[in-house]
Amino acid sequence: MKVVDVHTHMLNEAYIGLLKKHGRHYSVKKVVGGQTGIHRDGAPFMTLMPGMFDYEMRLEAMDAAGVDVAIVTLTSPNVYWGSPKISLEAAKLVNDDMAARQRRYGTRIRFMASLPWQHPKLAIAELKRAVDELGAVGVMVLANIDGLSLTDKKFGPVWREIDRRGLPVLVHPTAPPGTKQLDVIKYNLIASVGFMFDTSLAVSRMIFDGFFDRYPKLKLIASHGGGTLPYI
Repeated sequence: MKVVDVHTHMLNEAYIGLLKKHGRHYSVKKVVGGQTGIHRDGAPFMTLMPGMFDYEMRLEAMDAAGVDVAIVTLTSPNVYWGSPKISLEAAKLVNDDMAARQRRYGTRIRFMASLPWQHPKLAIAELKRAVDELGAVGVMVLANIDGLSLTDKKFGPVWREIDRRGLPVLVHPTAPPGTKQLDVIKYNLIASVGFMFDTSLAVSRMIFDGFFDRYPKLKLIASHGGGTLPYI
């Protein structure tokens, strides 16, 4: 039986360059230890590791861990920043790069598409391109989209297209809504506590909202062990 890793983040320098220029709340700068991290409102929440940019290094790590196939995705803050044009450009940069890697390492690497969710018409167009032309095997979405719940009616058209295609979706956390009020910036609790909260809140809303009845073909993967969902 093949071992498949569905939670593997890969990036590229073009995406980071775009984030630095248009990232609004986000910045890219050094963290303790000399590595580079993505910050939101000055607080670090995503350390950029060398293996996130180097597919050969990733394959070596997969071999060492006994992983046959990695489903690669972007990470937070994904492409939910910048103008509609910039957000779509960021999605295309990432999806095109991952598709090229999938073609090169076809037996080992697959990818899930990133979409400019905050602009639903653009998101649907990029979904169709990523799946039909690039060969994406699913979709990645953050647990909140620039503060909006995944169950927000605004995103209904995107979910309907995903459901129609029966695509798997990886839900990955980001800085949760109300980060300042939750006081998770202090002590760098965004990733360790805020991420778990974000995933748990997102999927709990889906359950109580009847989301899985509306989209019966949806295959959802809640990252990091589902956050606190197993304990609710």
